[in-house]
Amino acid sequence: MAAFEAHRCPNGHLTYPGHTLCPDCGEEQTETVDLSGRTATVVTWTTSHSTPPGVREPNHLGIVEFDVDGESVRALVQFTTGDVETGDTVQPVYVEELREPGAGIRHPDSQSWDGYRFEPES
Repeated sequence: MAAFEAHRCPNGHLTYPGHTLCPDCGEEQTETVDLSGRTATVVTWTTSHSTPPGVREPNHLGIVEFDVDGESVRALVQFTTGDVETGDTVQPVYVEELREPGAGIRHPDSQSWDGYRFEPES
């Protein structure tokens, strides 16, 4: 199963995806925080009707924000549905294929194709 982790520096700043050095303070990011079991808030969203080969169409995308111990971290995500609005609470759901492995230019065995889509919290 794909990891869905933010990275934290000793000063508590979070980034997703992680960086070697914290963009806020320059400290090394040595800790990870699992986001897969947390809820997030939709900051903004859009729907793409013209997608790359192997990506579902339409593709519902957005930026979500997690609150982790008083620090926020944002991620660009796919949604399971187009029925989301700014301010909605969403949760990650594991999927085995975010896109069709054989449809792109990369060899299917060259990378992992699993990850997370987000669905409105029930």
